[in-house]
Amino acid sequence: MKALTFSKFGSPDVLEYLEIPKPLIKANEILLENKAIGLNFADIYRRKGNYHLKGEPPFIAGYEGAGIVSESKSDKFKVGDRVAYTDVPFANAEFVLIPETHAIPIPYDIEYSLAASVLLQGLTAQYLANDSYSVKFGEVVLIHAASGGVGQILIQLCKLKGAIVIGLSRNIDKLNTILDCKADYAIELNNSWKSKIMQITNQKGVDVVFDSVGSTLMDSFEVTKERGHVVFYGMSGGDPKAVDPRMLMDTSKTLTGGDLWSYLTNESERKRRANELFVLIKSGAIKIKDPVQFKLAEGKKAHEFLENGESSSKVLLIP
Repeated sequence: MKALTFSKFGSPDVLEYLEIPKPLIKANEILLENKAIGLNFADIYRRKGNYHLKGEPPFIAGYEGAGIVSESKSDKFKVGDRVAYTDVPFANAEFVLIPETHAIPIPYDIEYSLAASVLLQGLTAQYLANDSYSVKFGEVVLIHAASGGVGQILIQLCKLKGAIVIGLSRNIDKLNTILDCKADYAIELNNSWKSKIMQITNQKGVDVVFDSVGSTLMDSFEVTKERGHVVFYGMSGGDPKAVDPRMLMDTSKTLTGGDLWSYLTNESERKRRANELFVLIKSGAIKIKDPVQFKLAEGKKAHEFLENGESSSKVLLIP
């Protein structure tokens, strides 16, 4: 089978499209023929050597995709079943082995490209708005990187709950993307963003901040009201400064960490959460922008496109 691989860390130039052996299926597994594979920043970090990798060179990145069952040694899935996944390694290939507990059935009216576009980012937005912090009607929510994949879905989930949503982006050209997702405000992350937040909230601050930037963590606390919450779930802008527990005590503010893998802990949780997401999408309550597609053989171009911030929608690799 063909796979997008790399044997050393570095720029997209290290990527190689190679012929490698098809994986051998074992008991309670399915072999999936990928129809669409989600490309994420985590794959860029793995290519650079910043994230943990499984296996030996040539490495295969990717953890998310959708396709059709080619072989099955599972009583739960048969050849021809449509399946998606979001936490299975070695996805950047024509075929991928999936433990039956990690396979998520795709509804008949959800396309492969859509399933591969929404699971990782959609399930992240879902746990943020419901588990890390339960957003309530009338609350003011601030979302960093709101024009990104998680941010776009998180905006819509918070609006469904009746919140007032403020979206931030470093790219002024993507503010319209935030507004298209029905956010109430879209603000450029510049030197005056904190004062604008305080103006919007009449100097009270927001109820909750969802911060995936990291380096902005202390700024997020500054614009959070007393007894407010900050949810920290990413470091796209670098490591955050250490948080002083005395500040948390003096202001009665709460810091919560978030990681998707803490919630996708078993088969029933994966299916339940994915089905809830699919229902919202099929009903039109959440709208997903059409993905940007590259052939798997064009992995280098896809990595460059995502890494350069050229996309405001999901990037897919198509075998």
